[in-house]
Amino acid sequence: MPTLDGSVVLVTGANGGIGTQFVDQALARGASKVYATARRPRTWDDERVVPLRLDVTDQASVQEAVAAAGDVTVLVNNAGASVSSPGILTHTDEEIRANVETNFLGPLFLARAFAPILSAKKASAIIDIHSALSWYAVAGIYSATKAALWSATNSLRLELAPEGVHVVGVHVGYVDTPMAAHTTDPKTDPADLVRAVFDATEAGQYEVLADEVSVQVKAGLSAPIEALYPQLGATKS
Repeated sequence: MPTLDGSVVLVTGANGGIGTQFVDQALARGASKVYATARRPRTWDDERVVPLRLDVTDQASVQEAVAAAGDVTVLVNNAGASVSSPGILTHTDEEIRANVETNFLGPLFLARAFAPILSAKKASAIIDIHSALSWYAVAGIYSATKAALWSATNSLRLELAPEGVHVVGVHVGYVDTPMAAHTTDPKTDPADLVRAVFDATEAGQYEVLADEVSVQVKAGLSAPIEALYPQLGATKS
């Protein structure tokens, strides 16, 4: 069973509100080292934090990270991208590709690249940050890419379990970060989210439903499609 005590953690998107909490709380739980990665790494005031440049959409950058961080035992796929408006047909090719590469291909390729390293460790884990929107398609291309990541996480879990790598999928609605600044809906504190994720990881759980929205949406998947999307009742006959 994975533990944060004595672990070596790599966090993608470490500069953001959720990423910073992953770095800080990993250290608080006893991590010996945390690779804090970002396209433009910042400085940290703890010698256990190693800033590392990583662009998850760039395969050369991924390979450089693997070469620099061969001691990783916990990989946190936190980096993500969003679009400024909902929908899937109205976005440009560039917006669609950016979401697919950042939210789906990036975490998948990073997991593939680090899989041999993690498999060689006694206790290791991959944590993928999904979204409640991976089960609820109102966010268009963002929902589609998060749904793809959810599916990939399930596949990774099955494939890596025999290798001793524990794979955790995380679902959450709005989190109180700049990405959710546009809404007045309830938001989860990043510290509470990360605490729940690390608690679940160390308890050997496979899935984290971090808020009531995620619980409700998952439960709604078993209902008729019209119940999950009542707006379908307003479409033209």
